[in-house]
Amino acid sequence: MASQLIRIGHSPDPDDAFMFYALAQGLIPTNGFRVEHVLRDIETLNRWAVEGRLEVTAISVHAYAYVSHHYRLLPHGASMGEKYGPMVVAREQLDPAQLPSLRVAVPGTWTSAFLELQLAVGRIVDPVIVPFDEILDEVAAGHVDAGLVIHEGQLTYQTQGLVSILDLGQWWDELTGGLPLPLGANAIRRDVGDDQTMRRLSHLLRDSISYALEHREPALVHAEQFGRGLDMDLADRFVGMYVNERTLDYGDDGRAAVDELLRRGAEAGLLAGPVPVDFIED
Repeated sequence: MASQLIRIGHSPDPDDAFMFYALAQGLIPTNGFRVEHVLRDIETLNRWAVEGRLEVTAISVHAYAYVSHHYRLLPHGASMGEKYGPMVVAREQLDPAQLPSLRVAVPGTWTSAFLELQLAVGRIVDPVIVPFDEILDEVAAGHVDAGLVIHEGQLTYQTQGLVSILDLGQWWDELTGGLPLPLGANAIRRDVGDDQTMRRLSHLLRDSISYALEHREPALVHAEQFGRGLDMDLADRFVGMYVNERTLDYGDDGRAAVDELLRRGAEAGLLAGPVPVDFIED
C-alpha cells in the first residue's frame, strides 16, 4: 500500500526546526506516512490554512478562529510564553497607550501577537505589515515608530539599539493570573483520515518533538542554521523558551489559555464570534 503524503507547514525559525528535526533528518519511523516539509512564515501559513492547503500546519492560535472549519488542533506542538512572549520595541521609550495612533510594524494581522497587542492597547486600525525578520530593521531605520517582534528578535533587538516598551508575556500573566501565553499551534486537516489515522499521525509528530528534547545537542545544531543572528547559546535559550514539556502537551492550563484568548478576542470585537476549540485526543 502506498504511503500517505503528509505536507507539514512550519516556519523557518529555530524552534520549529528543532521540533521537526527528527522527521527532517529521517531519524524516526514515519509509520506509513510520507512527510514533506513546507517552510513559510507564519502569516503565510495562516492564510494558506483558510484554503486547507496543507495536511498539517503550524498556525497562530489567533488564526484558528478563521480556520477551525478545516482543522483540528493537535495536543502538542504549542508555542507558549511563560511570563515572556512577543514584545513591542521602539527606538526610545514610549507609552504603549500611544500605539494605536502610531505607525506600528506587525508580522501579520492573524498572528497571535497582533491579537494580544490589540487586547493590551486597543485596536490598531492601520498596522504596517512587515515580514517578521525585517521588523527590527524597519524600526531601527525610523520607517515605523514601533515594531511587534516575534521569534528570535525577542532576544536580539538590543543589538540594534532598540528598547522594549511592552512585553506581552508579562502583560498576559498579570491579566490572567498566571496562564501561559498562547502563540503557535500545530493543526491537522479534518479530511486527513479517520480518528485512528489522525491519532497515528499525531503520535508521529509528538515523537519528533520528544526525540529532539532527548537529543538536544544535535537538534540544536540543526536548528541554529535557521536562527538569524543567533549563536548557539542564544539558539539554545530561544528553543528552550518555546520547545519544552508544554510543547509535548498543552496541559489543562494551556488549553484554558487558548480558550481564554479566543474568548477575550471575541468579546472585544476582534474576532467574528465565539470559537469552539477542537483538540485531537491521544
